[in-house]
Amino acid sequence: MRTDAVSPRDHSPAPPAAATGRHSTYPRSLEGKVALVVGGAGAIGAETSRMLKAAGAKVVISHLAAEKDTAAAAALVAELGEGHAAFVADVVDTPSLVALRDTIAARYGRLDILVNAAGFTKPVPHADLDALTDELIDRMLQVNWRGQFATIRTFAPLLKASGDGLVVNISSIAAFTAVGSSIAYCAAKAGIDVMTKALGRALAPEVRVLAVSPGVVDTEFVPGRGADFNDKVSASTPLKRIGNAQDIAAAITACATMLGFSTGHTIQVDGGRAL
Repeated sequence: MRTDAVSPRDHSPAPPAAATGRHSTYPRSLEGKVALVVGGAGAIGAETSRMLKAAGAKVVISHLAAEKDTAAAAALVAELGEGHAAFVADVVDTPSLVALRDTIAARYGRLDILVNAAGFTKPVPHADLDALTDELIDRMLQVNWRGQFATIRTFAPLLKASGDGLVVNISSIAAFTAVGSSIAYCAAKAGIDVMTKALGRALAPEVRVLAVSPGVVDTEFVPGRGADFNDKVSASTPLKRIGNAQDIAAAITACATMLGFSTGHTIQVDGGRAL
């Protein structure tokens, strides 16, 4: 199933590759660029899609086949307007990612930006070792680490062909604070930070790889967290509030428009929570 607002073939001419490393102005325009937001039906993915569109990019979002995700994706594409599209893909199913890559190549002829915004978690108290089952550990790593790597692996050829490709991974301050929804989630996000560094080297100079590391964000991502939890965290955070989806989307967009000479780094967007 797909939801789109784009003609069957909509190939934009490729701008010159950034081989010289020179960009005349910041923020960099994303006109002519194509961005894929994986997990684009979620709160952070949707806000990122809006901001990338506002910066000039054509945006493709991927989403799960669930009815809720499909409806959210359709509404977002209708909001974004002509030239933007949504397709079903699952980061744990590599053939679906390959099919998505082929669709993007056929319709747009290029990919310049990949945002890995898909994720999964389930709260498990860190002291309850028995509750963190093998099945849950495997699912946590499958979605949050293997899925991001598989997505990069799948789209790396298109990003390299751009000559000015960018990957933005979603990490978490849980990666280094070890305070998060579960030990497995903390471990998966630590793996994202390591992967970002390794691929920052491996894919250079054609592709930059960055990670954005939120603290607590006011979304429905972590089941069971409510106003009481948010208020408690806000009170103990230096900037006296928790993050929102726009905060994270702005940092992701900045990776594309402002941080043209950065790669391999993880950018904290946590209101000082980790201090």
